[in-house]
Amino acid sequence: MTPRQAVLALALAFAATPQVLAQDTRQAAPEAATGYTEKAGWPAKNYMVAAANPLAVEAGYRILKQGGSAIDAAIATQMVLTLVEPQSSGIGGGAFLVHYDGKRTQAFDGRETAPSKADEHLFERPDGTPLSRTEGIVGGRSTGAPGVLRMLELAHKEHGKLPWKALFAPAIKLSEEGFAVSPRLNALLTGDVHLRKDKEAAAYFYGNGGKPWPVGHILKNPALARTLREIAEDGADAFYKGHIARDIAAKVQGHPTNPGLLSAQDIANYRPKVRTPVCSDYRAWTVCGMPPPSSGGIAVAQMLGMFETFDMRALAPKAGVPGPDALHVFSEVGRLAYADRNRYAADTDFVPLPGRGLPSLIDKGYLAQRAKLVGTRSMGEAPAGKPPGMDVAWGTDNAIETPSTSHVSVVDGYGMGLAMTTTIEDAFGSRQFVNGFILNNQLTDFSFSSRDADGPVANRVQANKRPRSAMSPTIVFDRKTGKLVLAVGSPGGPAIINYVAKVLVGTLDWGLNVQQAISLPNFGSRNGPTELEVGRFPSTTIEALSSRGHKVRLGEQTSGLHGIQRIEVHGVPLWYGGADPRREGIAKGD
Repeated sequence: MTPRQAVLALALAFAATPQVLAQDTRQAAPEAATGYTEKAGWPAKNYMVAAANPLAVEAGYRILKQGGSAIDAAIATQMVLTLVEPQSSGIGGGAFLVHYDGKRTQAFDGRETAPSKADEHLFERPDGTPLSRTEGIVGGRSTGAPGVLRMLELAHKEHGKLPWKALFAPAIKLSEEGFAVSPRLNALLTGDVHLRKDKEAAAYFYGNGGKPWPVGHILKNPALARTLREIAEDGADAFYKGHIARDIAAKVQGHPTNPGLLSAQDIANYRPKVRTPVCSDYRAWTVCGMPPPSSGGIAVAQMLGMFETFDMRALAPKAGVPGPDALHVFSEVGRLAYADRNRYAADTDFVPLPGRGLPSLIDKGYLAQRAKLVGTRSMGEAPAGKPPGMDVAWGTDNAIETPSTSHVSVVDGYGMGLAMTTTIEDAFGSRQFVNGFILNNQLTDFSFSSRDADGPVANRVQANKRPRSAMSPTIVFDRKTGKLVLAVGSPGGPAIINYVAKVLVGTLDWGLNVQQAISLPNFGSRNGPTELEVGRFPSTTIEALSSRGHKVRLGEQTSGLHGIQRIEVHGVPLWYGGADPRREGIAKGD
């Protein structure tokens, strides 16, 4: 037995004790764990890209080397991710992007939208009870109008350096020539029981006997190559206004057991949005994240605002593992932030934020008062707060939220940088495959119940509305100089907020480099149990938390954090990239 296996066995043994909860299958990680490989981080002087697959990183790197911008590199990276990491993101899904052009920070919203015929009862049975997870996800009912291509096209028009067409060449070439099936893709195909029910998906992902293609098998996707070539030639209109949109709508509406409402006109009508990012000061830095319909920027800002009232440096990890005091504070603060998130966060084009809006939720005085609720024992479940000026009441959300997602961070040679989190929601999305790509099941990020005793749920389904997300692409600036110092984000469903907050505390408070912060064990609370990454914490820590009233849940926490940090080595500024050891990503630059 290896040392890691021994620790794992010990942790699992504790899961059988009364004070430690076994992993709850309803809260399982969106993508199954497929290994852990230590990574050392990567330095570069001028530009860098960090993403979840080496082939995608190589595509983005080549674009940067050719003089491309951060946006150019992100587009090339995303197109390759569509091919090599189809379980996580792609042109059939959506994305949030926080971008800095050297002078201003923008938030590009490429989130999917609900069909024009959808209403708040989309995920309810006739008697008003919510559908099950599987009933909601698998099939056409869950598919929204994809947004990533329109969003990237808009960002490219503002910040691109290379021609649109050139950015698709790496993905087209790989689609035609093939790529080697990775261990992660093979494992996820093996474990999925729904994807092979789709005839087109079964023919592509599975070989003779219905078994997934083995690791190393060269998988070609000529259908995707044709799709990407059309988009490269004719722009995003080729996707949104032609046969591709009609093919998507026919697939969604024609699902044999769970047809959906998405139409070709819904797809044609999709528009991305440029929003004002959520920026707040944290000690010596300014941290900018994504506004609604993402809840991530607000929740991260709230957590940082509460951490500011604590001496977080005194809680620094020892030997790479946070102790009980740090875990207690982090989890309790997380409970408070998630309580507000579950009550108030939604698409603000439809539902206003409480009180004075965003300023109320990240008000320093409000957050200081919330932080006072953190005591010596766990509060178990935190109540939602009452931000200054609040005069509305909402019901509590019960969205499924198990997104299968990916994250890309890029800095270029022009002083621009970005963090983009991109998703199709669940692993392999709605399990529908069309024209070489997977369709999202993003609508299951809406609440399955439309109202409760407190009133209507802010994140209920409404026509043309964007579902709430936890995606938290984040960029950080030095307050004194205004320079970009960090770009980071992660997949992981609603746990994304905790993953990103962990890296921010790790780098900004604990003095770790971005790779060390990413590699820390994952931990936190989503206003339920205190969740610890299985096999990464000693039994004494688990016992100490239990003694403070924490209900500890051990489980795989499959983050996919990718970040780039500005550091100095002997007075020389460098970029330093980090990639999550829980996935297959790397960083690369010159």
